[in-house]
Amino acid sequence: MEIKELSIKEKIGQMVIIGMDTNYITDRIKNMIQNYKIGGVILYRKNFSTYSEMLKLIRELKELNKNNQIPLFIAIDQEGGRVNRMPKELKNLPSANVIANVGGEKLVKEASEITGELLYKSGFNLNFAPVLDLRRYEKQKVIGDRSFGYDKEKVSECGIAVMKALQKNNIVSVVKHFPGHGATKQDSHYFLPEIKIPMEKIENEDMYPFEQAIKNGADAVLVGHLLIMGVTGMYPASLSRKFITKYLRAKYRYNGLVVTDDLKMRAIKFFYGPDTAVRKAFEAGNDIIVFRFNKDEEQRVLDKIESLVKTGKIKENRINKSVKRILKIKEKYNISDSQNFEGIDVEEINKEISKIRTKCKI
Repeated sequence: MEIKELSIKEKIGQMVIIGMDTNYITDRIKNMIQNYKIGGVILYRKNFSTYSEMLKLIRELKELNKNNQIPLFIAIDQEGGRVNRMPKELKNLPSANVIANVGGEKLVKEASEITGELLYKSGFNLNFAPVLDLRRYEKQKVIGDRSFGYDKEKVSECGIAVMKALQKNNIVSVVKHFPGHGATKQDSHYFLPEIKIPMEKIENEDMYPFEQAIKNGADAVLVGHLLIMGVTGMYPASLSRKFITKYLRAKYRYNGLVVTDDLKMRAIKFFYGPDTAVRKAFEAGNDIIVFRFNKDEEQRVLDKIESLVKTGKIKENRINKSVKRILKIKEKYNISDSQNFEGIDVEEINKEISKIRTKCKI
C-alpha cells in the first residue's frame, strides 16, 4: 500500500480507533468505517453477551471494511483480573499482580500465551496490554493489582514476557500508560491526574520498564492522560508535543506507534472538550487517537482535522509519518479483513485458564 494513493481524509481516518456503545453495528459505525475509513475499532464486554456473538460482530466489522484499501485494527483491553472484556462463558485469568507474585515471569508468560492464542483465534489483532506502570501506592485503585509490582526490574521482565507472547501470537501489543500511571493516586477516567514526583525519579524508575520494552521491540506505546508539574504544561502527557517528542521519540530513539489513552475519559472531555482534545492529540504527534463520541461530534472533529491539514495548520508531512508507521505495523502483522478465524474451543481454553487459576489458588 502506497501512502500517495490515500486522500487526506483516508490518512486521518487511519489514525483513529473508535469504541462502540451497542451490541450491534449502528449507522455511526458504518459511517466511520465506510466514509471516514477509520483505522480500527475497540471492543468492550458490553458489545456482546456470548462468545459466538463476539465472533459474529468481529466478522461483520471486517466485512464492512472489505472495500477499503487498508484492513482494520480489531482492538481490545484484555489484561485479565478486573480488566477482562471476554464474554462470561470464558474463565478469567488472574490479575497481573497475582500471577507475577505466584509464578514470576514464567507463569506470566504461560498466561499470556493463552491470551494471545485466544485473541488471535477470535479475530483480534491488537491488545492494549501489558500495564508497565509501577505499583507505587498500595491503595491506588486505578492501577493497583493491574501492575506486576513495585520493583522496576520485575515489572520490566513480566511486561516484556506479556508483550512477546502477544507478538508471537500475531497480536500487536500496546504497552501502557507511559510515563507511568502508578506515580499518581488519581484515576484519569474521572480526574486529570497530576504526577508530583520529580521528573528525574520518574525517568529512573517509572519510565524504566518502557525503556526496556522499547529495547526489546515494542511496537506501540500508549501515553497516559497525566499532568507532570513543570514538564507537560497545561496539557497532559498524551496531548503534549514537547513531552512525546522529548521523552518518547528522542530519549529512546523510538519510532514505533504512539497511541493516546481514550479521549472520551471524563477528565479529558470535561477539561478540553472533544474538538480541542482531538486537535491537540493530532498536533502532539500521536499516531493513533482513541475515542468514542457521538456521531455528530466524531464527524465534526474529523472534518475539522481535515480542514486544518488542507490549510497547512497541521502539516500533511506530520500526518504522513504516522500513517507510514500504521501501515508498517499492519503489514508486519499480516493484518487482514479476510483472516479466516474459527474461534477457539471454549472448553479447552477454560481448562488451560483453570490450570493458571489453580496455581494462583483462585
